[in-house]
Amino acid sequence: MATTEAVPTKAEVKVLSAGVLGTRTIELELYGSGRRRQLLKQAAIAYMANQRQGTHKAKKRAETSYSGAKPWPQKHTGRARAGDRNSPLWRHGGTIFGPIPRDYRQHLPRRALREALRSALWGKLVDGEVAMIDGLKFDTPSTKSAAKCLKDLGATHGATVVVSTGGEHCYQSFRNIERCEVVAATDVNALHVLRRKHLIFVGDALDVVAKRLVGTRLAGKASAGSL
Repeated sequence: MATTEAVPTKAEVKVLSAGVLGTRTIELELYGSGRRRQLLKQAAIAYMANQRQGTHKAKKRAETSYSGAKPWPQKHTGRARAGDRNSPLWRHGGTIFGPIPRDYRQHLPRRALREALRSALWGKLVDGEVAMIDGLKFDTPSTKSAAKCLKDLGATHGATVVVSTGGEHCYQSFRNIERCEVVAATDVNALHVLRRKHLIFVGDALDVVAKRLVGTRLAGKASAGSL
């Protein structure tokens, strides 16, 4: 008889506060009840496709700059017959079925993108790859201090750092770290969450993301818990 695996309802999150590492319990009901793999794939492909400029271009035989005159007579030269130097068979000739400018943009409903973000966050929380940094303030940009925070959290092999609005010095501190991507809480999407192994929320960034997902009324539960 097949058994169904219980869906977790809570997750433990590492919390770094004033240099002290602790844990906090996060309720998972705000982030769905499982991984929606097909939706995550569609959202990731759409986000990456929308980043493409689509400005690639190869010249057709009608667009190359050679003369249209016949290079040599059709017969009695011993050479293969040739019509003009723009032929795709010739060096520097036109390209057959080459790339042309196009729009790669894909559209997904806003609700689908929101559900993809919710599912991606659920997966990171269940896998124990989410951490939080409380009380982190930078009077001036300091990459050294930012790197120490990532080291204390065990996130030295790649992390997406989510910062709340107004954290310009925080953004400048993390952006120079290798394999570290910094994104605002108002802009984070499913691709940002999936691209790196660890997901780090600075300050109230998790609450800002929660408000986008479930509304202001329930957002306070997103990071509720005790150290």
